[in-house]
Amino acid sequence: MPRRLQPRGVGTKGPPATAAGASGATPRPHRAAAAADPPKSATPLLRWDEVPDDFVECFILSGYRRLPCTAQECLASVLKPTNETLNFWTHFIPLLLFLSKFCRLFFLSGRDVPFHHPWLLPLWCYASGVLLTFAMSCTAHVFSCLSLRLRAAFFYLDYASISYYGFGSTVAYYYYLLPGLSLLDARVMTPYVQQRLGWHVDCSRLISAYRALVLPVAFVLAVACTVACCKSRTDWCAYPFALRTFVFIMPLSMACPIMLESWLFDLRGENPTLFVHFYRRYFWLVVAAFFNVSKIPERIQPGLFDIIGHSHQLFHIFTFLSIYDQVYYVEEGLHQFLKAPPAAPTFLGTVGYMLLLVICLGLVIRKFLNVSEFCCKK
Repeated sequence: MPRRLQPRGVGTKGPPATAAGASGATPRPHRAAAAADPPKSATPLLRWDEVPDDFVECFILSGYRRLPCTAQECLASVLKPTNETLNFWTHFIPLLLFLSKFCRLFFLSGRDVPFHHPWLLPLWCYASGVLLTFAMSCTAHVFSCLSLRLRAAFFYLDYASISYYGFGSTVAYYYYLLPGLSLLDARVMTPYVQQRLGWHVDCSRLISAYRALVLPVAFVLAVACTVACCKSRTDWCAYPFALRTFVFIMPLSMACPIMLESWLFDLRGENPTLFVHFYRRYFWLVVAAFFNVSKIPERIQPGLFDIIGHSHQLFHIFTFLSIYDQVYYVEEGLHQFLKAPPAAPTFLGTVGYMLLLVICLGLVIRKFLNVSEFCCKK
């Protein structure tokens, strides 16, 4: 997913201080000269000091495309060695893999349940979130050099798609995974609390309150995370990558019941598929967050990993692995749900929520795009 550089200044440069122009001895090329259109037959890649500040990535010195590019040039660049090429392919290939996976689940699974059955509505919500996230990431990386305004729009849409995916995951958890947890079964938890803690409480009300609040809270978190990430592209934010990583961890708290289930009960013995893939998913997410925040390895050797091997490519790979594990245990939860569905999901409780979220996220993006000084922000 696209990223931005912190504002250039003392102690916050993208490239190291030894780069050309850092000491002030060599003036930075004039913007007009840098933006002059090269011959169509040859569109040379640019260095960090030849592109607008908003296009410069931390510790990435070369491999930048010129601004503005045409749509045809953007598409052609995915086959050229730019610093965005592998950012595209590390999410485009997973997009095709997940598209194939969901097509098999909906149309070729051999179940008696048709693809339009209400029991599959949560899976449609989840699948749309996964596919939209990868598709929007690919689009942003390819077309982000069309213009400054479109670049900002693609950033915001990328953040919104991640929030949309996070809420879609919660919808799938709510219907396919949470009903099977002992933690959310009052018949199990009430005697468990009395035996372990000595508290004579009826857990049914607490569990009912949680079930009633989990989707509305996840909805609010999705909108709030998008607002925070859009604001992270303004000058007040000194550490945008850390902020974005943190705010997108917040919706993951919706999976806390599964973690608590593994601590309080024998989840590993009762549902080994969920246990293994759930914790492996969060391991991949921790690794992805490390690369996204640390900017390793390009921080260690600026310029060496401009085209291949920089942190954002590794971030893409590990987020793909995390979602791959998630798809695996969501599918397993679907199979368990279909064996004895507690209640059919409603259209308003699934697709209705997703459509309302799309409207809210669209209003957020519109608000930020209407800010007149957006093109001056990083």
